[in-house]
Amino acid sequence: MDVNRAAEMEVFARVVDLGGFTAAARACGLTPSGVSKLITRLEARLGTRLIHRSTRRLSLTPEGQAFYARAVRILGEMEEAEREASAGAAPRGHLRVNSNVPFGMRYLIPLVPEFLATHPDVTLDLLLSDAVVDLMEERADVAIRTGPLRDSSLMIRKLGSTRMVVVASPAYLEQHGTPRHPGDLARHKGIGWTFPRTIGGWPLRNGDGIEEHMPPVIARASDGEAARLLALGGVGLARLARFQVDADIGSGALMPVLEDVHPGGSEDIHTVYLGGPSPLPARVRAFVDFMADRCRLPDMKLPHPTGSVDLTTRI
Repeated sequence: MDVNRAAEMEVFARVVDLGGFTAAARACGLTPSGVSKLITRLEARLGTRLIHRSTRRLSLTPEGQAFYARAVRILGEMEEAEREASAGAAPRGHLRVNSNVPFGMRYLIPLVPEFLATHPDVTLDLLLSDAVVDLMEERADVAIRTGPLRDSSLMIRKLGSTRMVVVASPAYLEQHGTPRHPGDLARHKGIGWTFPRTIGGWPLRNGDGIEEHMPPVIARASDGEAARLLALGGVGLARLARFQVDADIGSGALMPVLEDVHPGGSEDIHTVYLGGPSPLPARVRAFVDFMADRCRLPDMKLPHPTGSVDLTTRI
């Protein structure tokens, strides 16, 4: 009962975040030897090694990684509980948001000033990446994801869905011809992804059924904006969200193809976040509600009228 577990977690997390005992000691107002002894006592109490020590660097053991992830979450919940108790549950504190690049650049970033002005006690970290991140591992509060969601313990709120379209530049089509049937793709060049996707190919109508087809990949991109730029440069065909290339199609810089055999495929857009038995932090709830109310894509099919129902569910 004499063990201050919260203090142990705090010091351990600082060691990991700052990369060493000396830096953690400065942040915690302790001596390096005091931090080292605290970590040693913690490991002895748990009966396992958490950190590999060497003269050059520290690294976490698998047990240390698991303990760190859980400690960060517990410390965050403790901090949020204290803030809510002292401030009447007003949104405040630091919020970490992850979004795919196209959505983040076109719709999220323009909304950030309004969100921060509405909630002046909230600060924000924004990470744009099309790779699917582990929210706990990345210490992210909310992620915005497009496309199929894997089964998990995450909570979700649907923002809407957007139509997908296969596009190419006029220069590419002039050189390689315009594909009109799924079988034509074998003679074309495609733009793919550097990260795994749930859908391997492009769902196209072939006879009475839907089959996945994709041209041989000549270039891969790390995100949707990079793929769009490759398509604009005439590298090959790309399948992208309509909202991302709507202006390019309108200006003639990109041309939609395979519309007769594309089944009008769409991808859902969600906010996802960690859920549990404890109340959702006010800053997270404020952001999720704000995005559901303010997010408006030109071609997005909205799941409900503004403010009519909370579509938060668990996957």
